Amino acid sequence: MSSPVLYLASRSPRRQALLRQLDLEFEPLLLREAAGRERDVVEQTLDAEPAAHYVERMARTKAQVGWQRMQDRKLAERPVLGADTEVILDGEVLGKPRDIDDALWMLKRLSGRTHQVLSAIALRWREQTEVEISVSKVTLRRLTAAEVERYVATGEPMDKAGAYAIQGRAAAFVTRLEGSYTGVVGLPLAETATLLARVGVCVL
Repeated sequence: MSSPVLYLASRSPRRQALLRQLDLEFEPLLLREAAGRERDVVEQTLDAEPAAHYVERMARTKAQVGWQRMQDRKLAERPVLGADTEVILDGEVLGKPRDIDDALWMLKRLSGRTHQVLSAIALRWREQTEVEISVSKVTLRRLTAAEVERYVATGEPMDKAGAYAIQGRAAAFVTRLEGSYTGVVGLPLAETATLLARVGVCVL
């Protein structure tokens, strides 16, 4: 097995699976996210913060914290990739549901409507941090209350922005997608390849 060419500052199995599609060797940098402990990254919008600014700030922060963790652990120096994906409806960042009721509320708001998905990626290499943002539009068909309740009961929505996973059971809800499918899942691969090429990591 060849040596990793970068670090991924994310615990997300979805991002890790997407990055493997590019056939690149990478090593996850696991940031502190567990409840009850001080988190490495506090994912919370600032007052009146635009959604695009928020996702970029989160991606930059994750890449920068990952870079610091790399140095603290005296790991081999490699580029560090951070990412953030958010569902936006009427200018509001929905985030991940806090509980079952929150998931039900989000899905009822998204039902029958078109929303935006912003996915920002940041690549930290030495003193520079480069950022790309993918913007997609997703339309969900009108959902019945019973469908929403059954979907939430599966547990799938609970750690997903907007309370749904386009790559999971919620694919049955999506009638239209404009933009990047991988961006909606959590890591826009075209933009990722663009950033990696800037630091000399070629995908193809």
